[in-house]
Amino acid sequence: MDTILEIKKLSKHFADFTSVDGIDFSVEEGGFFSILGPSGCGKTTLLRMISGFEEESEGEILIRGKSMKGVPPEQRPVNIVFQSLALFPMMNVKENVAFGLKRKKLQKNVIDHKVAQMLGRVGLSGFERKKVTELSGGQRQRVAIARSLVMEPSILLLDEPLGALDRKLREHMKIELKLLQKELGTTFIYITHDQSEALVMSDKIAVMNKGRFEQVDTPRELYKNPKTAFVASFVGESNRFEIIHKEGDVLTTKGQWKLTKSGLDFTPVVLYIRPEAFILSPTEERKDISVFEVTIKTVLFDGANTKLSTFAQGSDDEILISLPQNAHFEDLCEGDTIQVGVHQDDLKCYEEE
Repeated sequence: MDTILEIKKLSKHFADFTSVDGIDFSVEEGGFFSILGPSGCGKTTLLRMISGFEEESEGEILIRGKSMKGVPPEQRPVNIVFQSLALFPMMNVKENVAFGLKRKKLQKNVIDHKVAQMLGRVGLSGFERKKVTELSGGQRQRVAIARSLVMEPSILLLDEPLGALDRKLREHMKIELKLLQKELGTTFIYITHDQSEALVMSDKIAVMNKGRFEQVDTPRELYKNPKTAFVASFVGESNRFEIIHKEGDVLTTKGQWKLTKSGLDFTPVVLYIRPEAFILSPTEERKDISVFEVTIKTVLFDGANTKLSTFAQGSDDEILISLPQNAHFEDLCEGDTIQVGVHQDDLKCYEEE
């Protein structure tokens, strides 16, 4: 695929800190690219520079190979959807979506056709005369997206657009946004601090921390093979253990739990293990699997996502373990001791935090 956006050594310095620090990345046309990171890491500043609302201190932004240096926001082939949505409450749905087209002074019949077509694509045909105050949160979200997409931008920028929605609606809108992006073929660049949103919707994700990208990869690779301790801790749920000693292939945690990990050419200071990586009641002895006993502190029932809060025998380490779906462990309860195992490939080790 062709590259639609290219960022070269982009930085933004403020008086007392650097918000974005020498970032390089590119986005393929028609892709869903998410920038994931905690609050204050520089995500929104980066988005504002791409849209032209913030001037870069250093570096270059190219859209379809053309530098955006000095190009004002209204002349860039991008549109932006904010968390607040910024819809006009005094206007109905049609007037909100038509606003930008009217400013371009297009003919009325052209505007009517484009608005009707776009409302149909976002599933809001028949809502033209409704006030935005009469709509649900998800419907208002679609009006904001329609208003941006009707301008036919090359890139749609979305800054935490689901943040104000309740959990159930947010889960629904994640799927809707992904399907809408695939149908329209518009390039989406999506800002979020919610790793679930990024994992579900994205083709590629950049994990951002303190103004820099720690890893840019597919959702599956980010989850399975995090390259840094920050990515391992931020993307998905993980158990974290400090390593105080390494002798041969044996790692000893601060809580005096011993695990086997061969092939390491460095001494790690921390390791992460996903809760679902643990094997309950392993049936075979293998050198690449560490087997140990844990005592259950409590059962955290959550339907298909039920977990056990445990601690390893002879250790102070607390371990969160996911129960396999459709597994029959209904009789497990507080105080029970069970045998579990973990494969060495599921021990994600790092030299530094």
